Amino acid sequence: MNITFCCTNTKAEPWLQGLQAALPGAHITVWQPGAPPADFAVVWAPPQQFMDEQAGIQALFNIGAGVDALLALRLPPGAQVVRLDDAGMAVQMAEYVCHAVVRHFREFEAYEADMRAGGWAYRRPRLRSDFSVGVMGLGVLGERVAKALAHFEFPVNGWSRSPKAVEGVRAFHGAAGFDGFLAASRVLVNLLPLTPDTQDIMNRDTLSRLQPGGYVVNVARGAHLVEDDLIALIDAGHLAGATLDVFRTEPLPADHPLRTHPRITTTPHTSARTLREESIAQIARKIAAMQRGEPVAGIVDPRRGY
Repeated sequence: MNITFCCTNTKAEPWLQGLQAALPGAHITVWQPGAPPADFAVVWAPPQQFMDEQAGIQALFNIGAGVDALLALRLPPGAQVVRLDDAGMAVQMAEYVCHAVVRHFREFEAYEADMRAGGWAYRRPRLRSDFSVGVMGLGVLGERVAKALAHFEFPVNGWSRSPKAVEGVRAFHGAAGFDGFLAASRVLVNLLPLTPDTQDIMNRDTLSRLQPGGYVVNVARGAHLVEDDLIALIDAGHLAGATLDVFRTEPLPADHPLRTHPRITTTPHTSARTLREESIAQIARKIAAMQRGEPVAGIVDPRRGY
């Protein structure tokens, strides 16, 4: 069994060592142009040349949560795309989103600014019942985030393409449920996969349907959000602010207005990082299962984009 590793901006040696330990019978190498054919590939942002040369690949294991960049390429015929089920990312995402929502709800930024200025003042406590949180996308990550927010006793709404039932979450689905989902939410958290249907889904029209004083948390993909529309709605007072971890251009340019807007918090695409050891163990289990002819979780449907 031959496995090739082709992950842009990723140090290969620890991955190769871990994969070799987990799959001692495999021949594992870093892909180079002209390399011999492999059976399986571990990838992140591979070039089209890789796909063209590795026409016999049985499965591509994507080490990040999103597969949109991979599906934009011409894939080898018959190759399956397999995403990580979790690999430690769900709890990180829940931490990040809960921190962003609680920080906004409790007005900690205003308290910190007041303390730095020498003040010592209290603010009237806000009611959780006034801060319903809408989570777009109820996959593995979205469900974990929604449950974590519900643990803090926020009213939580969830929206997905098809019906989903999550304990403690008011469910909406499909195009028919989208407007009602937005109208019921004051805080909007985006965890959708990026597909042609979801690109630019957070725009002036949709964000205007959030309750007044709305807040946006985007941890999915930058192309989900029309950034100028967000800034305009914040400046107009309809939205209170945003926490953004992903952007249309990454790294975010140093002079980009999102970096300096006083009501927008930005972080460098770090809300949930791939944990190497957990990812290797999961990939190894799935490869072994595939070789035995057993079904595995995480197979991506290219038509749906996830």
